Order: sequence, then C-alpha cells, then structure tokens
Amino acid sequence: MTTLSTGVILYGPPAAGKDTVTHALVEADGRYALFQRLKVGSGKTTGYRMGTVQQLADLEAAGDVIYANSRYGNTYVIDRPGMDAAFAAGVPVVHLGQIDGIRVLVDGYEADWAVVLLWCPQEVTVQRSAGRGDSDTAARLAAWEATRADLDAHPDKVWDLTVDTTTASPEESARLIDQLLARRAGAAAA
Repeated sequence: MTTLSTGVILYGPPAAGKDTVTHALVEADGRYALFQRLKVGSGKTTGYRMGTVQQLADLEAAGDVIYANSRYGNTYVIDRPGMDAAFAAGVPVVHLGQIDGIRVLVDGYEADWAVVLLWCPQEVTVQRSAGRGDSDTAARLAAWEATRADLDAHPDKVWDLTVDTTTASPEESARLIDQLLARRAGAAAA
C-alpha cells in the first residue's frame, strides 16, 4: 500500500488568519511551507509566485492548471508543477477561499489533504484588514460575504478541523493542525 503525501488546505474568509497560522506552522515545524500560488496581476506579491498571462496560457495548454480563480482583479493559480515542487519540499499549506477550489484540488491532485476551516466574524475581518493597512477592505468584506454564502450553499462540507481564530492563538491553531496530521498519520500506519 502506497502512503500518500500529506498537505493542508486552509479555507476561510479574508483576515481569518491563513497567513498568520501558516507562519506559526512553519515556525513550529520546518516541514510546513506555504504553497505559493501563481498570481497573474498586480498588488501584493509576498506569498505568491508572480506570473504572466503567457505563463498561465502555457500552463493551461499543458493541462497543468489544477485550479484557478479570479478575485481583486487578479488570477490565482494552483499549478501541477508548483504543487509537485511543494510536496517534494515538505508539507504544503494551500490557502483557498472557495469550497469549489477545495473540491477541485482534492479531486485533482492525489494527496492526503487535511482541510481546515479558519473562521472569524465579519467585524473581525474589518478590524484586522484595517489593522494591517489593506487599501481594499471593501473588497475583502465582499469576499467575506462570498465565503459566508459559499458555506451556506455547501452545508454538507465536513471539515477535518474548524478553528475560531478569535479564540485560538496562531500557535494554538498550528498545534491543533499539527495534531490532526499526527492523528491521521497514526491511523494510516495502523
């Protein structure tokens, strides 16, 4: 029996703590690393591999786009070569804001995916977005609403773990995720 590589998907609205929890995971255990999606567009570059329209077209032509979505005027891509490299390096942590994206990734890239819902109320998204100096808080609030609607439209989604980031610190959230993966590894070995 072949053991699948393990990956983590963090799902949640803007400012729920995906970046902060990922940082805590990396600090706690160097096996974890943010999967840097290919971003075609402008704006924030940290945490992304910036790409061009031609690179995206080449990936599409090769059948190497696992999932792509558009938000904030940009296109964000999970690509097979990038995912292969991320798994070769350790345990990738993928940030997603759409349940359809989770389904496509889980079905489209063979791995043992742990899916974690990070949640915060809308007013916390407003506070955190303002606190980090976002210039597009209104767009982030629209994305929060879209995430809420996405959750309401998919009541059947079963999370491997749900973390309220208003009550769990980033370090506690990372510990819970790491424990989840340890339990899954133990169950697979049994």
